[in-house]
Amino acid sequence: MTERPILLGIVGDSAAGKTTLTKGIAQVLGEDNVTAICTDDYHRYDRQQRAEMGISALHPDCNYLDIMEQHLNQLRNGQAILKPIYNHHTGMFDPPEYIEPNKFIIVEGLLGYSTRAMRDCYDVKTYLAPPEELRATWKIKRDTRKRGYNEEQVREQLRKREPDSDAYIRPQRQWADVVVSFYPPAEGTDEENLMLNVRQTLRPTIPHPDFSAILDAEGSHLGSAIRLDLDRDMGKPVDVLEIDSHATQNQVVELEHLLCKDVPYLGQFCSLEGNEQIGSITGTTGETLKSHPLALTQLLITYHMLKALNPV
Repeated sequence: MTERPILLGIVGDSAAGKTTLTKGIAQVLGEDNVTAICTDDYHRYDRQQRAEMGISALHPDCNYLDIMEQHLNQLRNGQAILKPIYNHHTGMFDPPEYIEPNKFIIVEGLLGYSTRAMRDCYDVKTYLAPPEELRATWKIKRDTRKRGYNEEQVREQLRKREPDSDAYIRPQRQWADVVVSFYPPAEGTDEENLMLNVRQTLRPTIPHPDFSAILDAEGSHLGSAIRLDLDRDMGKPVDVLEIDSHATQNQVVELEHLLCKDVPYLGQFCSLEGNEQIGSITGTTGETLKSHPLALTQLLITYHMLKALNPV
């Protein structure tokens, strides 16, 4: 068993779902076992300074990448850090926070794979790539409800940030082991975009579970709601696992059992049958809904973290 902490990276553009996925995986592993940090805290300038300088938070020059590298390396080696804190509500910096690493560390943010030194710190690298229209909807909803912006301000920010998104955020996709893309079903979706399909692009940079025994491009005895196919991503061959929003719990549980067979100790951390928090999302009226695509995404990433903890 690896004695040092296991590091998971979750990178994606603003409002791509990074924090939601981070919280879900922490719940699966047990929050007492997880240290979660956000690289947004390493901004070099506060909101007013960025506005005056005409620079976005997505630009590498607007972030202390060297300190990120140093802190990731310290965490990987089991050492505590004094982490800065950027307050998204005020747009300013709060006093730094003393962070001690747990068994698992989740690092989420915009620029986590920007340098080789940072990339080398992770055991598993995930990139979130929802369709841009969906991401814009999520960002408008989040920033108007939680960060004090109006819709027009958010749309203008998206427009101004697009060159930096294209230049600095999306290219990081190439470094991910798993690319996760939640997207609306073709037959239409609910107004809040809650029940989504997921496309998981599995790169051969780390060993993935062998789903081929029970899945193919057309589906299987599980039905057509869960499919495995070959494709190319950024010019390279990949496996693609797709789970539709209408997949049933019985279908997804069979995939979970396959993961547990490969990694038996996975069962002590999570189970779709025994952990109601896995794949849970909050509905428009506060009710708890179950997303099986989200659940399997959480389980697959957890699988990889546990494989890194106990390499064969």
